[in-house]
Amino acid sequence: MTATRIITDASGRTRRSVARYRLRHGDDERVVGAARFRIGSEQGNDLVLDARGVSRYHAEIVADERGFVVRDLGSTNGTFVGGLRVEGAYLPSGSTRLRLGGCELSVELLEQQQHELETSDAEELAGMVGTSPLMREIFATIERVAPSGATVLVQGESGTGKELVASALHGLSQRSGSLCVFDCAAVPSSLVEAQLFGHERGAFTGASDARAGVFEEADGGTLFLDELGELPLELQPKLLRALETRSVTRIGATRARQVDVRLVAATNRDLAREVNRGSFRADLYYRLAVVELAVPPLRDRREDVRPLAIRFIKDALRHEPGRAAEVIAGVSEDNWQRLEKLPWPGNVRELRNFIERTLVLSDGPRTQDIAVAARRPTPGAPASSSGANAALDLDKPFSDHKADVITDFERAYLFGQLERHDNNISAAARASGLDRMNFKRILKKYR
Repeated sequence: MTATRIITDASGRTRRSVARYRLRHGDDERVVGAARFRIGSEQGNDLVLDARGVSRYHAEIVADERGFVVRDLGSTNGTFVGGLRVEGAYLPSGSTRLRLGGCELSVELLEQQQHELETSDAEELAGMVGTSPLMREIFATIERVAPSGATVLVQGESGTGKELVASALHGLSQRSGSLCVFDCAAVPSSLVEAQLFGHERGAFTGASDARAGVFEEADGGTLFLDELGELPLELQPKLLRALETRSVTRIGATRARQVDVRLVAATNRDLAREVNRGSFRADLYYRLAVVELAVPPLRDRREDVRPLAIRFIKDALRHEPGRAAEVIAGVSEDNWQRLEKLPWPGNVRELRNFIERTLVLSDGPRTQDIAVAARRPTPGAPASSSGANAALDLDKPFSDHKADVITDFERAYLFGQLERHDNNISAAARASGLDRMNFKRILKKYR
């Protein structure tokens, strides 16, 4: 198997570090290639295991900046590395054993090579800003895929800019029609079918006139289905049929209407996990994932924080360019580094809101404003990369891993209390059950 990591060499060139793995399952041995390698019992996986206890999409092996990670995809019977059940774990160098349900696999690192990475020369694309190798690789993929008309599945956490990806795909395409956006989570489930596919007059109570759905409105253009993971299960076959036949049938109609629509779908859910849970159809997932684009969270591309913040300052003060220049020049290098180190659980959206808020309340992002931003993760947001729910690094000693988790907790808890009490240290200390001096002593470690 081939897995990849993105690195920058001493000359400044961006390269992809490629690792090849040999997989053994019983008498079956193979060396296979994919940057993201999925294993399960469904035919859509890179390695199909028809064995007892293996879920439809059981696990995947992917690369990050620290190494190669095996991740469980919400399987029923679990993924085990060296006998330990894991949600995510780094693969050690050499050979190791995986167990997926009742199936044993041997994974052996064969070699690593480096290849120059294909990235875009652009550092901005359709409103997206990114100087990091991760974003410039996404820009290159968008530039390559946009003219093709292929269906694209965009995955990423909330606030990463998935709608901007859809806008870029449409803007760089050759389609003359408009970009229509439909948010599957914003419409009551009882109305989704009518708004997607349209209805005839009298098709249901309240349907006083015939109405086209968004598929027809997007004819000749692009339809962006946001939050696709929220689409009711009972409507998924109809969406699949529309994609396969390039036609839609309005509610109450007997005749299908042909549509020429390029579909881009986005979700902050892992659809492979949803397939395992039975809440998303495997056949629809196959059809949507012609091209998959994973938009990275801001914490994985910290070098983009500064150019993004500068863009947001200029946007917020577009009628006061002089003030914008003063604000940008007035942010110290120390404060830029503070901004870059924050976890940003709300990603680019949170950074934009932070910049706009601090500009309203002050002349620019100050130290105290940045400290307040280092708050506890918002409900439902992922933990930071070193948190308790992150991939386990089994090569790291237990005590070191525990120390990382405690550090994350202390930082999030203390700054969360500060935010709740308007930066009043005495009030925050009382609410924490700590005396003021002890609270300040711990807080000093993170300022």
